[in-house]
Amino acid sequence: MAAYRAKISSKAKATLQYFRALRSQSGSAATEAHNAPLRRYFRAYETGALQRVKVCPRQDTRLYGKCAFLLGGGIGLYSAVKLSLQQHFAEEQLAHVLGTTPRVTLYQYKTCPQCSKLRAFLDYYGLEYDIVEVNPVLHREIKWATSSKVPILVIEGEEGLELNDASVIMSALKTCMIDKSKTIHEVINYYPVLKSKNIFGIESSEYTNRHWVMLNEIALELHYPNKNARRDEVKWRHWADDWLLCILAPNVYRSPAEALEAYNHIVLEGNYGPAEGFVIKYVGAFTMFFLSKLLKIWYRMEKDVRQDLYKAADEWMTAVGKKRKFLGGDKPNLADISVYGVLRTVEGQQAFDDVMKHTRMRKWYQAMEKVIQEHGGQD
Repeated sequence: MAAYRAKISSKAKATLQYFRALRSQSGSAATEAHNAPLRRYFRAYETGALQRVKVCPRQDTRLYGKCAFLLGGGIGLYSAVKLSLQQHFAEEQLAHVLGTTPRVTLYQYKTCPQCSKLRAFLDYYGLEYDIVEVNPVLHREIKWATSSKVPILVIEGEEGLELNDASVIMSALKTCMIDKSKTIHEVINYYPVLKSKNIFGIESSEYTNRHWVMLNEIALELHYPNKNARRDEVKWRHWADDWLLCILAPNVYRSPAEALEAYNHIVLEGNYGPAEGFVIKYVGAFTMFFLSKLLKIWYRMEKDVRQDLYKAADEWMTAVGKKRKFLGGDKPNLADISVYGVLRTVEGQQAFDDVMKHTRMRKWYQAMEKVIQEHGGQD
């Protein structure tokens, strides 16, 4: 400690000599005012008061601790403000798109690919909504609805609205986000529904323009600067619904063990009672295992259906390309969201693990997962 004080004393004496020389050279009021703190310091030193001050290296540690505390508080405040701004942005976005600030409710099965796709879209753009898990057998939660198929998006505002197709909902909401002069109540008329009956007498619905974002020429040029961008988005949205979704079932229910694994996941995530869940698990797994064999024949898939899934994944990654992060470029487009949403429903199952292991899809999938969790579409 004595050596430490001697070192300080020698430095202080040198500084004192410099100060006295400086004072003799300039006597301006500005200089005197500027040097006033230094003068008090050296007066204390000359009278010996400064020597009585205890030098404690722990003071530095305390200072660092205070700085760390303030830094942590600042980071916490920043996070709170950021979250508040995101919520405010989401409310404004929803108010613009839907024409008011209504309550939005999604009726779904969590393991349904179309429901997963719609949730990915809503989460990416930071649109707030409530979720009601529907019982797939009894449909108690949607007895009132005009359709028994999910997803169903209900908008409760000045004018209620029930939307029944994931691709149509995505296209219509995206149209409203780009063309701010229109609300969802106006835009939904661009997607008329055509009803028909199949050979078994079962009625089915087909929506016109379901994969198209409906924009005027000016908005098209602003949102799709590349001439092929819109065409590719529509093409791969079709592909996700008409091919990728179809070949998932033969892969997920490829063997009895995989079928049981898939239905165990469905029961755990679904709205089932204990007894009901037990029956659904084993009856459903047995039924889907044999149905997957018929689907394999129907879609003319290879003997090892996993090869079709690998080819589909590679085909998608070839479309994305090596120079782009997503098919939409730096940010996902509706095709990226659709493919991700479909694949997410089998995450954790053998088919998902295999496709991530044997194809180039992992990096793209992880990037999609991150940007959706962070509500990247709000930027």
